[in-house]
Amino acid sequence: MTKRIFRAIFNVSLLILIASTFILVAFVGDYNSNQTKEAMHADAVYIAKAMETEGISYLEQLPKQNQRITWIDTDGTVLYDSYVDVSQMENHGEREEVVEALNTGRGESTRHSTTLAEKTENYAIKLSDGTILRLSVTSLSALSIFLSMTQLLALVLVIALILAGFLASKTSKSIVKPLENVDLEHPEQAEIYDEMAPFLRRIAVQNKLINKQMQDRQRRQREFETITENMQEGLLVLDARGEVLSCNKGARRLLGVDRVPEKENVFALNRTEGFRRCITAALAGSHEEVTMESDGRSYQLLANPVTEDSLVAGVVLLLFDNTEKADREKLRREFTANVSHELKTPLTSISGFAEIMKNGMVKAEDVPRFANNIYEEAQRLISMVQDIIQLSRLDEAQENVEKTDVDVALIAETVAKRLETQAAQKKIKFHLETETAVLSGVPHVLEEMIYNLCDNAIRYNKDNGSVTLKVEKHPDDITVTVADTGIGIPYGEQERVFERFYRVSRSRSKDVDGTGLGLSIVKHGAMLHNATISMDSEPGKGTEIRLIFSLAEK
Repeated sequence: MTKRIFRAIFNVSLLILIASTFILVAFVGDYNSNQTKEAMHADAVYIAKAMETEGISYLEQLPKQNQRITWIDTDGTVLYDSYVDVSQMENHGEREEVVEALNTGRGESTRHSTTLAEKTENYAIKLSDGTILRLSVTSLSALSIFLSMTQLLALVLVIALILAGFLASKTSKSIVKPLENVDLEHPEQAEIYDEMAPFLRRIAVQNKLINKQMQDRQRRQREFETITENMQEGLLVLDARGEVLSCNKGARRLLGVDRVPEKENVFALNRTEGFRRCITAALAGSHEEVTMESDGRSYQLLANPVTEDSLVAGVVLLLFDNTEKADREKLRREFTANVSHELKTPLTSISGFAEIMKNGMVKAEDVPRFANNIYEEAQRLISMVQDIIQLSRLDEAQENVEKTDVDVALIAETVAKRLETQAAQKKIKFHLETETAVLSGVPHVLEEMIYNLCDNAIRYNKDNGSVTLKVEKHPDDITVTVADTGIGIPYGEQERVFERFYRVSRSRSKDVDGTGLGLSIVKHGAMLHNATISMDSEPGKGTEIRLIFSLAEK
């Protein structure tokens, strides 16, 4: 802007200077011409009066000067000329100034040279005898005056241009400086030209609008980031080139990266074939889904293209950790297979015994034995169904299950009484050590948990062994401990004993009846009560299992 103002001021100054020069030259030329004419008029009158008394002799005695004097007869014949021999001069009767003087008494004319460098001013006056006295003066034309002043004018022009440039520069900077000092954040506070006030007011209004839009955008951005960062699912937004525009915490966690650099290509985050195939298809405009496995976990990836005017403008990726779902499905299949297998065994026995009896292949004295076998298998079947039902109830993890204050010591005493006969049959000494310990829980579930631990301790114990059931009250928790002197659990299988239908070893399971659901019920009951389970076991020496119920919520 400063340059434009400078050029405008400089050009105007230059035009004014040139125009002034031409006007001055024209004025000087015109002024010089007027002065010459006035002098000629005065001289002509003076000479005419002298000639009236002295005649041609007066003209002949005049010294030669700048003025050319010519005396012309009434018929145009030149009688006298101060510059040229009259015999060589042509008739002047048709000259403009002569014709005008003959008619009016006075006449004037101006004649320019062929080069326009000089001009001749002519003035004629009519004498009393009818002859004409003409004075002629040759002077410089305006062009000649201009050309004669070229060097001086050039010097003046250069000086004037330098001065004009300096003043234009200072003026343009002084004009622009207030504009440069305007605070665009608060233009309404600027002290500047009145003509700029409407423009600055519009800027102020525009600033307010822009600030409001920026605040709205930042608020929406914060809301989006808050929502996406708190999503468990992974969310990635890509542009049409596959560069990451947004990546939430869930996506970083699922992809195993700490941070995603700005404009990072999405293929740098995961280089598996399934991931690349899914992204490539989405960038090509197709919806794609793929399941990936990484570090023992299962992920589902959904890629959806975002189109604008039928062109792919970007891609939205959703990642779901479906490991738990896959584990549940796997557990469901295993559970179904195990239930089918475990139910098939007693049912096959019952069906086999009943078929033999139906066909009359059993002696009368063997009928009670066969009937007892059928009864035992049926009881085993009933016990298994009851355990399955109990597990199903615990699987539901009902948060609205009603809990009451329960004295765990009383439950332990009840369990001990229920198992007295079973312990006596194996000559197991049952030790009970309790103290009052009240917690909020489900009574029948707590009883089933303690019962299953004690039942296993008796089943897998040695003859003449012992089982200790202990209830302890601590400031922060209640601990239920069941310890036996049994066969113990091999180290490699201790982590799996709480799985459904899992039996430690064939040799161990073959000699002891059981459904393989007891410890699984204990595990799910502990989850219902937010309790933890710890176990110490050494093969051949026994097992100790502890249930620790936190009192933090109480």
